[in-house]
Amino acid sequence: MRGTTFVELNERNEIEYICEIPEPLFKPGDATRQLLEAVTKDAKPKPKVNYEIKTPTKASDIASYLFREVQGQSIEEAMRFFDENIFYRDFNFEAPFEGKKQVRTFIEDFTFPGITFQMQKIDDGVLSTCFTWKVILEGADNAIKGISFYELNPETNLISYVRDIPESAIKPPILGKLARFVRPSLGVFQAVPLGSREGGK
Repeated sequence: MRGTTFVELNERNEIEYICEIPEPLFKPGDATRQLLEAVTKDAKPKPKVNYEIKTPTKASDIASYLFREVQGQSIEEAMRFFDENIFYRDFNFEAPFEGKKQVRTFIEDFTFPGITFQMQKIDDGVLSTCFTWKVILEGADNAIKGISFYELNPETNLISYVRDIPESAIKPPILGKLARFVRPSLGVFQAVPLGSREGGK
């Protein structure tokens, strides 16, 4: 079982916070987007917010800039920070997204009114960074939580690897419960075949 763990230390170097999320056993794939769109179908677009264009170089600063300032404002600005050979693994999907074209399409597919990505805790990594987040859905009571890991290409200083791990759809059953409520057919997920991905990416 693969997963990602976020550990935060206090000023005495004692563990103060741990968030550990294993890879979900079930991969809803495109049904994830269909479900989120169905839940937020009555949401109205929010006005654009002005932000200062920056070019951060640390991995943690790039991630913070993308999700705390640029998010929802400009896909072009977000794509500026992805390497041409980006390998993007979102564990809601069986297959990774490879290259800027696929990643751009993925980001565009999940950019619609009523969905807000809120970054929570983040480390101070230079070439890589890990952070926790939650997705707020307009029209839903619960948030979807997760952990992401971003790694930079040291030559281009652009994001070359992403690993997004959401909480399991069956713990708590937020996606499954919403899916069965909105469209029963979306509440059925399939397991990942054992040994289907060599190398653990």
